[in-house]
Parts: sequence; structure tokens; C-alpha cells
Amino acid sequence: MTLPLPTLFVPHGAPTFALQPGAAGAALARRAATLPLPRAIVVVSPHWDTAVATVGSAERLETIHDFWGFPPELYALNYPASGCPEAAAEVAAALTAAGLAVDIERNRGLDHGAWVPLRLMFPDAQIPVIPLSLQSRGGPQQAWQLGRALAPLVGRGFLVVASGNITHNLRDFQRAYAGGGTPAYVREFADWLDAQLAAGDRDALLDYRRRAPGAVQAQPTEEHLLPLFVALAAAGDDADYERFHAGIDDYVLAMDAYQFLPKSRG
Repeated sequence: MTLPLPTLFVPHGAPTFALQPGAAGAALARRAATLPLPRAIVVVSPHWDTAVATVGSAERLETIHDFWGFPPELYALNYPASGCPEAAAEVAAALTAAGLAVDIERNRGLDHGAWVPLRLMFPDAQIPVIPLSLQSRGGPQQAWQLGRALAPLVGRGFLVVASGNITHNLRDFQRAYAGGGTPAYVREFADWLDAQLAAGDRDALLDYRRRAPGAVQAQPTEEHLLPLFVALAAAGDDADYERFHAGIDDYVLAMDAYQFLPKSRG
């Protein structure tokens, strides 16, 4: 019997995180080194956002440099991951079994929300990767349903890696960089989320936009937080949780990273 892997929510920060991984990058690398080798990685990035859950089934995954105005060396980086059409079909079947509409994309590569953290975690690119899109218009509830649909795969050797940032207000970055410093809401919001995760308060988490301090400032649009709900739900009910990194990069990006471990493993 294959024991379930944990599910992960990891930060991807600014694209320059790939060049300057710092403490958060080191934490991701250390955590990846502790994991059993997965059959495949299902990666959810806020930078692939579709109306219908879409599974990438390409055999070779292009490294997508979906950003502009950064140092030339960043565009020279590649992550030569392979896909796996058979594993992608298994992911699609799990989503369909959960009642979700599903599309297949045979040419999708990895955007920076996917390849930047994966390159830090699994630099040899030895594990097949299955990209899975987010449906941000459905909010936290839709992200939760997407994660629940992935839960059976966790017990079959799939590693769910959901990428985003706990706070993501790039407009405030300009003010902070100009001398304002890190706004108080960045850590207040991150710590509120952590407290609800520790308490297992799913209702509060799903209603974070009304209940959390500074929620709208922390996430003016919420696509960078929604992958957290995917990772949490994919681990099943009452999963053990661990915040294995907490920090702030670029004044406004909370780089907190989480592991959720299904109870059957703990």
C-alpha cells in the first residue's frame, strides 16, 4: 500500500526568487529533501487561471518566462521537466469523478508560479509534472472543491504542490519600496491565517475575506491565496499541518510555506 504524501503550499515570490532564493528557497529545498519520491507532481499556480479545471498533458514542458523587465539571466533559466500523459489522465479522471468539468491542454508548459519553486525543490527535474489550472472566479469554495477532488491521488503517490503567496499586493510594493516599509497588515493577515489553520477552522478560512484583518489589502485579487485551499483540501479532513517557513520578501510578499499531512500517514 502506498502511503499518502503530504500536500504543500509554497511561495513563488517575485520572479527573481529564482535567482535569490534566500531563506524561503532554502526552506523549500530542505522540505523537498525529506519527501519520498513521488510518482508525479500536480502543480497548481495562480498564473494559470481558467474557467474550467484544465490538466496539462504535454510530454515535455516548456519553461514559460511570463514576466517582463527583469534581469537577462532570469530569462536564461530553464526547468527541463517532463510531463506524463498517463498521469495527467489519472488527474483528469479524479476531477471528473468528483463532478468537476475538465479540459485537457496538450501544449501547456510551466509558468513562473510553477517552475520557480519546483526548480528550487527538485533541481534535477527528475519527477514528471502535471500542471493543473486554478479557477479564481469560483473563490475559496471552488479552490477547496478542486483540492478535494485531488485527495484520492495523494494516496497513490502524487505530490500536490500549490504555489502562491499569502500576501500579494504589488501596488503597495511601490509605496513600501519608496520608504514606507512593510505594511502592518502583511504579518497580521499571515498570522491570522496561521491561527485558523492551527484551529482547523475551515469556516473562518473560507470566509477570510470578511473575517481576516487586512484581507482585501493583503489580496486585492485572491488568486495568489486560493492555491492554499487546494493544498489544504487535498490532504483531507483533520490533516496535520505545519508552517515550515514564515518570512517576508520585497516588503509585501509573505513567503509562508505549509505542509499538510493526511491523518492516515501521521
